[in-house]
Amino acid sequence: MVIEGGRSSKQKPSNLKGFTLLELMIVITIIAILASIAFPSYQESVKKSRRGAAKADLVELANLMERYFTENNTYIGATLPTSINSDHYAYTSTPAPTISTFTLSATPSTSSQSSDKCGTMTLNQVGLKTTTGTAGCW
Repeated sequence: MVIEGGRSSKQKPSNLKGFTLLELMIVITIIAILASIAFPSYQESVKKSRRGAAKADLVELANLMERYFTENNTYIGATLPTSINSDHYAYTSTPAPTISTFTLSATPSTSSQSSDKCGTMTLNQVGLKTTTGTAGCW
């Protein structure tokens, strides 16, 4: 055994620093716990923003229906424009518009949005806003 500077050559220098496996596993566990809390919150936030866009689209479609009524004195024959496209909601006017009534619906159309607590949102000619899910979504 050769001794260099008062130390055996087989001894590890004391200035090497690093993480032990246990410390690394504790950090990974903490990150996993934080991620399990944050990810569902993020998903709900995304659903809420998509829902907000759908509400705005319904109001815009209602305005277009009112414009059609102003020009034709009836809602019959009014069609929804194809310019309002959404990957997350399908917009329909059911039942078909009558002379004095219409009902617009925004139905979640993707698997990620289909679990939204509000469900299908509707808006009619008098501004009545309803949902098939939880109350208070409007």
